[in-house]
Amino acid sequence: MTRGRPGAPARGTAERTLTSVGSTGRAARPEEARRAERDRTAPRAGEDERRETSRLWHVTLSVSGAEAPLKEVRRALEQLAHDHPFLLTSRYANDHAEIRYWEEARDLHDAAAVALRLWGEHRSTAKLPPWEIVGLEVIDRETYHQRVAEGYGPPPASPVGVHPY
Repeated sequence: MTRGRPGAPARGTAERTLTSVGSTGRAARPEEARRAERDRTAPRAGEDERRETSRLWHVTLSVSGAEAPLKEVRRALEQLAHDHPFLLTSRYANDHAEIRYWEEARDLHDAAAVALRLWGEHRSTAKLPPWEIVGLEVIDRETYHQRVAEGYGPPPASPVGVHPY
């Protein structure tokens, strides 16, 4: 007795015996049956590739502008952190702020593009001050940990949350 996967044709069975019944109720030709099975089980275009190549990037976004009441700045940054829990920490003053977080992206270009859109896209929903982006640093995970280990750069973001300078 030959055993195989459930639903798989037995060894030695000719491929031309594969058939599939489509929504029309007619039997599909063998090529159509194979294509339908491949399409049903195959990942979407690029899905596996994105998963395999995505990396973590440490992002520091600096914004600045006209003075705003500290209470409003804090409330806006807390709302941003609530809406997007990926934010590690935010530091703020009445005329500038710094946001640090980890971003998962395929490459530096993708991580930077997301970071550059963050402030503008959430300005109205989080009621962020109308400040402009004045600085952006995007580094890979290994570089971040190397800097911390060597005593350069900011220490790991702790305590997490929104804090005044």
